Amino acid sequence: MSRIFVHGLGAVSPAGWGVPALSAALEKNMPLPTQTLARPGWEKPLRFRAVPSLPKQPAFLAHPRLRRASAMAQHTVAAALEALGDDAARVQSGELRLAIAVCMLAGSVTYSRRFYEEVLKDPATASPLIFPETVFNAPASHLAAFLGTTAINYTLVGDDGTFLQGLALAANWLDDGRADACVVVGVEDVDWIVADALRLFHSGAVHSGGAGAVCLKKDSAPVELAAITDSFLITREQSRAEAAHRLRAQLAAGAKNELLCDSATGGTAWRDWPGQRFAPKAVLGEAFLATAAWHCVAACDAVRRGKFAAATVSILGANEQAIGARFVSHPGGAAPAVS
Repeated sequence: MSRIFVHGLGAVSPAGWGVPALSAALEKNMPLPTQTLARPGWEKPLRFRAVPSLPKQPAFLAHPRLRRASAMAQHTVAAALEALGDDAARVQSGELRLAIAVCMLAGSVTYSRRFYEEVLKDPATASPLIFPETVFNAPASHLAAFLGTTAINYTLVGDDGTFLQGLALAANWLDDGRADACVVVGVEDVDWIVADALRLFHSGAVHSGGAGAVCLKKDSAPVELAAITDSFLITREQSRAEAAHRLRAQLAAGAKNELLCDSATGGTAWRDWPGQRFAPKAVLGEAFLATAAWHCVAACDAVRRGKFAAATVSILGANEQAIGARFVSHPGGAAPAVS
């Protein structure tokens, strides 16, 4: 991977719409309030953290492809547009070739559940309008249609670490000249099925949803993607703790003026980290790929605002892998001269 730079960030989270709300919540380090989510057949509801409603509907939702789109698709487009900024217009005009990588674990569970509920009640009346939103690559398709881009477009399905794999894939695309820019989005849905599954495996976790986005280019910018580690699989032969320790071994030891965004709250691999820490899961909730994206967004935002010289992201996935990344400050946003 040659030099790859972060040109934009976007977020939709329980903290609000936009990166400033996300970063402010993490800096306060106070868990956001929870709401209750009914589970059919149970008297006791499940807990979750919701994305707050906006007082005014965003203009992009008037696009024909987004009028009936799932919340996942809406959050994907919102986060991507924030990350792209003024480049969104350049993509729409055909001036900028934009690649898209959307990463998720559960997919659009809400629409899938609704569709199968209708099928079970009466197959003859199950709405065909719902079905397209059950497809995993629907959010990426909606984003591409909104922007009018015909460049490479992938949907990656996996655990939390897949977002960092998406960043690595985007860096390869840029190195190979397949695009001028790439936006990588991590997104998840909120539904009682996911919240109940989370309860079974991590009883203390609080389900949440939303999206995070990072826009990468080869052009110089104030934040550089310095490294992405190998992916260390979680298997019978390699425990989660062992995978986490191997991930750390590939990253810098850290310093007092550096930030750590660690997904394994209470983990031991980073016990001796000398700098400040953010724990997005504890504040925002468990949203799998969206939470992984929030780790990266928060890390990059802190570096680009000059609060830290570098930031490390450590992701211990739900069931597949441990993987990490390092972002460093690139003062002035100008690449140094090469002799």
